[in-house]
Amino acid sequence: MNPHRSAYLDHAATTPMSPAAIEAYAQQMALVGNPSSLHSAGRAARRVVEEARETLAASLGARPSEVVFTGGGTEADNLAIKGLFWARRVNHPERRRILVSAVEHHAVLDPAFWMAEHAGAEIVLLAVDSRGVLDVDALRAELAAHADEVALISVMWANNEVGTVQPVDDVVAAARTYGIPVHSDAVQAVGHVPVDFAASGLDALTLTAHKLGGPVGVGALLVRRALDVTPVLHGGGQERGIRSGTLDTAGIRAFAVAVAESVAARENAAPRLAALRDRLVAGVLAAVPSATLRGPDPVAEATLRLPGNAHLTFAGCEGDSLLYLLDSAGVQSSTGSACQAGVPQPSHVLLALGIDEDDARGALRFSFGATSTESDVDLLLEVLPDVVARATSAGLASVGTRRHRSDREVSS
Repeated sequence: MNPHRSAYLDHAATTPMSPAAIEAYAQQMALVGNPSSLHSAGRAARRVVEEARETLAASLGARPSEVVFTGGGTEADNLAIKGLFWARRVNHPERRRILVSAVEHHAVLDPAFWMAEHAGAEIVLLAVDSRGVLDVDALRAELAAHADEVALISVMWANNEVGTVQPVDDVVAAARTYGIPVHSDAVQAVGHVPVDFAASGLDALTLTAHKLGGPVGVGALLVRRALDVTPVLHGGGQERGIRSGTLDTAGIRAFAVAVAESVAARENAAPRLAALRDRLVAGVLAAVPSATLRGPDPVAEATLRLPGNAHLTFAGCEGDSLLYLLDSAGVQSSTGSACQAGVPQPSHVLLALGIDEDDARGALRFSFGATSTESDVDLLLEVLPDVVARATSAGLASVGTRRHRSDREVSS
């Protein structure tokens, strides 16, 4: 094997910036001007920001006035969860419940649980099935019983680990009956599946630049114009007073370019990525009998899964071992699991799918993007059998060590 070969299969974590976004970013970085300043340089920067706002809105079926720029997806999610909760409770203090799916990204889950600890919120985790699809009937039952107590609902458009596309339309329809605002984290969806803010009926939507060919450190929250949102950041009153802070003109310009590019290319890109994914999945399942595909079936349920996502678990292996061994062989991927105090923890997403804790530890996510090629799949399939064999041996040795220690503790 050529030691210089490599495959980047972690586009769901971050993507390379597109050449057009890099060009726009570099051109704007060479210019000076705070978009809030009134002199000519400031006005020029403001014009760039507003043109970018219009471009982004047009790409996503939103009005320019509904685009609130943030420092990324995490900030946008925090603004949505905290801002909607606080705004709703001004006139309705009884609305304490925040409904979120059990498979949300931590950028949604963590602020929700922070609100429970510090702001009197009550969190309701909405169940999903074994594919990661939200149980809409359970949501309807929750609303029928407690609608008057619900402040907001947040259900991601597409899951970052197993690639499940959620029934956002059904969630919005269920909430509309009771006038409850719905937010969706669409960070993984934009550029991969059709996303139209107006058509969705959503009240708020999160996206970020670096998942679709833009720079790290800039994102947006699309917010329906009539919706009250309490600011999380206070200062200069930028972005309709919802998000204070000097705007990153260069980042915003590159963000808009990347969004427009990815949305325009989606119809051609999605089938190409799906073909790469399907070849990867078929090859892995044929070469490694211990592997199990997680999430919706990419063929029978193609509309329920992101085209560029392949998530598998490998029985008897630790995800971290697989990740490091693959990395040393030139393949970069992700486990999707958390690490607390140096101890690997199984993914909350996989546990919510009902996957056994031991199986959940052996997870790997492979994700494709604009720069992905057949050679990326070739390299993975070439090195994976040996990697799994070595990881399995390491896993068995680890289990034996743990059992030996446990026996000693019992005997002592």
